[in-house]
Amino acid sequence: MDDKNTLRPWGNFLILAENTSYKVKRITIYPGKRISYQFHNKRSEIWTVVSGKGLVTLNDIEKNLNYGDSIEIPAKSKHRIHNKSKENLVFIEVQTGKYFGEDDIVRLDDDYKRV
Repeated sequence: MDDKNTLRPWGNFLILAENTSYKVKRITIYPGKRISYQFHNKRSEIWTVVSGKGLVTLNDIEKNLNYGDSIEIPAKSKHRIHNKSKENLVFIEVQTGKYFGEDDIVRLDDDYKRV
């Protein structure tokens, strides 16, 4: 595996590009898994589904995303994505803002006890 590929209990992500003004990741969510319900103080994100489908919760409102769909997640917006299908969900995440560290994740609810 590429040394930039990072494993998580819900799947993995690979950093495709980054500099001081943006970061781009390919994120894979395994079947039946979901990320924590979270927000970021210093960055916004745009997610575009490139394989599979997912259920996004954005500020307590749910929306289905399928191949080719995108969603904008402004800074400080609560969000999560859930893969309820039997195949991997893969999306491209483009982060913009002031800071892109993993320590800018504020978890509100997490299936893996990381709150």
